[in-house]
Amino acid sequence: MNVQTKRPTTSADFLAWNEGQEGKWDLVAGRIVDMMVRVSRNHALLAARMVAILSRSLSFPPYTISTADFGVTTATSVRYPDVMVDGAMGNGTDLTAVQPLLIVEILSPSTMPIDFGPKLEEYKTISGLKHYVMLAQGEIQAWVWSRDDKDEWAEPELESNTLKL
Repeated sequence: MNVQTKRPTTSADFLAWNEGQEGKWDLVAGRIVDMMVRVSRNHALLAARMVAILSRSLSFPPYTISTADFGVTTATSVRYPDVMVDGAMGNGTDLTAVQPLLIVEILSPSTMPIDFGPKLEEYKTISGLKHYVMLAQGEIQAWVWSRDDKDEWAEPELESNTLKL
């Protein structure tokens, strides 16, 4: 007997489907995509350091800091950022952020075109998102997109200042 299951195409259906799956998956514009889970030591260290820095800088509640195991819903997709700050506590059974304020992605050679392209555009659709940060792992370089009070995104620039959440 050949049993075919319908693949989820909406965010809600995907999140329910994803809970029972092995591996890591994204929903990208209605398509299920295998997530990169093979990261370098530099990638892991940068993510851990970002979580440590943010944990020291932000008060709890209302902020929740998460890693690539917790999702964010965009206008067309469900993604799992390397590091994220959620500005609302939500509840313990949430599968995605309630009020994402900051998203950090750590660049890898294989993900760079996606992070600078589709992910950037998707993340800009998140209402209330204030900052999108990309960190290079082979050199000291960061790109920061910030939304201003007029709801417009500023062009990226090398940043060493603190970000206002």
